[in-house]
Amino acid sequence: MSIRYLLVPVLLFSMTAAADNGESDLAAIGWVIDDFHDAAAHGDKARYLDHLTEDAVFMGTDEWERWPKRPNFSDYVDSRFKDGIGWTYKSVARTIRISESADIAWFDEVLFSEQNGRFRGTGVLARQADSWKIAHYALSFLILNENWNEVIDLTRKTKDQVEESRPSE
Repeated sequence: MSIRYLLVPVLLFSMTAAADNGESDLAAIGWVIDDFHDAAAHGDKARYLDHLTEDAVFMGTDEWERWPKRPNFSDYVDSRFKDGIGWTYKSVARTIRISESADIAWFDEVLFSEQNGRFRGTGVLARQADSWKIAHYALSFLILNENWNEVIDLTRKTKDQVEESRPSE
């Protein structure tokens, strides 16, 4: 038997195993992000923060909100979750990509909040041992293009108010 005939099944098996592994990684990453949101909705600080790498950063919607996990974001989450209530965002659409090395993944999602409407979440996950952890997460408001001029006007007014309230040097 020619070696060529032996290589075909081996190559097919390798390609199938790689595809299966990619699908299982996508499912695992999706679960991590969904459980991250579920932990927030239930005010479960330990579960929520456990989905983040130790050096993770959470980017909030305000320009100053760059929260390293420790101590800033952990302290903030502690104060927000103290009554067992956090915030509720449900993913309504998500795209996940995995690096060729299969140790980094990034995603973007459209989120819906009953209280606040639609948002975009984006993030980066890192494989650590046999699990995925969120290393960077950014939350931003979604603004319809039709509302852009109103938002620009509002932002300019807010910027002017902030500058007026600053002490002069």
